[in-house]
Amino acid sequence: MKLTKEMTSWYGLVATVGTVGRFSKMPGTLGSIVGTIIWLASGGVAWWAILAVTVLGTICADIYAKKTGVTDPSECVIDEVAGVWLASFALPLNYAIIALMAFRIVDITKPCPIKWMEKLPGGVGIMADDLLGGVIVNFLLRLFSWLFFAGGLFIIRDEILALF
Repeated sequence: MKLTKEMTSWYGLVATVGTVGRFSKMPGTLGSIVGTIIWLASGGVAWWAILAVTVLGTICADIYAKKTGVTDPSECVIDEVAGVWLASFALPLNYAIIALMAFRIVDITKPCPIKWMEKLPGGVGIMADDLLGGVIVNFLLRLFSWLFFAGGLFIIRDEILALF
């Protein structure tokens, strides 16, 4: 894919994360990897940075989609960056790779209600499915971490045994 004037515009550079989204046959995966590299290199990203990328990404993805005439352009990967950041948010840095892998599985399979989010109009629809996917992955990682590494299974076992 060659660079278009939409890709090199200010909104295109944001939506495609500096045209990263055009360098691969798997732009979502590449965008997620870039997001994870930024996450790791910066030692995590603050909530306000995730919020800023989400708001700016929604605006830019909306403009980009309208200018290109494509509902959800595959090269638009700012949604993957925001989604993988949410998947890793407030977790230890060593969770970043598993968060990336789990996020890609959720993003590719799009279980309900994530699939429904894609149907929202414009930039909101482009961003919402990945944001919800990131939140779900973050919740699941916290749940598994509690169950297997923080004694959650023992707590559940003890509570069940206390009933008898």
